[in-house]
Amino acid sequence: MTKVVVRDPDVLNGRPVFRGTRVPIEVLFENLEDGLTLDEIVESYPSLVKADLVACLEAACETIAGPGA
Repeated sequence: MTKVVVRDPDVLNGRPVFRGTRVPIEVLFENLEDGLTLDEIVESYPSLVKADLVACLEAACETIAGPGA
């Protein structure tokens, strides 16, 4: 996930953001919660890449499932 999510103390006070952007990770989850599709999120945030959103979601699922799942 470090290829997709970065933290930099000079960008949004170190909040995790998508690489190469100032878009915080929670934007993905908030927009999904609001019913937007990944394509709609990318349309709303043109600096995002759909593959990065998918990678973030996959990493979140792996984290939730835990080791060996």
